[in-house]
Amino acid sequence: MKQYANINIPVPQDILLSLRLNDEEFAVQMKTLTSLMLYESGKLSIGQAAAFSDMDESDFIKFLGKHNVSVFGTITDIAEDFVNA
Repeated sequence: MKQYANINIPVPQDILLSLRLNDEEFAVQMKTLTSLMLYESGKLSIGQAAAFSDMDESDFIKFLGKHNVSVFGTITDIAEDFVNA
């Protein structure tokens, strides 16, 4: 069974009011955007990032697309893969 860490991040109430989000909605948004950033920086795989976001992989790939993040990497990554194939 996986063990989880609970991390508390103080957020000023006026930020939540400005965003029109409650605590739970903000936490979900923080998790999904953090997973996107960790995937984009190469620190998490698609599977890991999807699990961290509480999404299946296909939903996470759609989420990446909505945020203009390619699942294929940069053009440089694609060119390197082509050369190394």
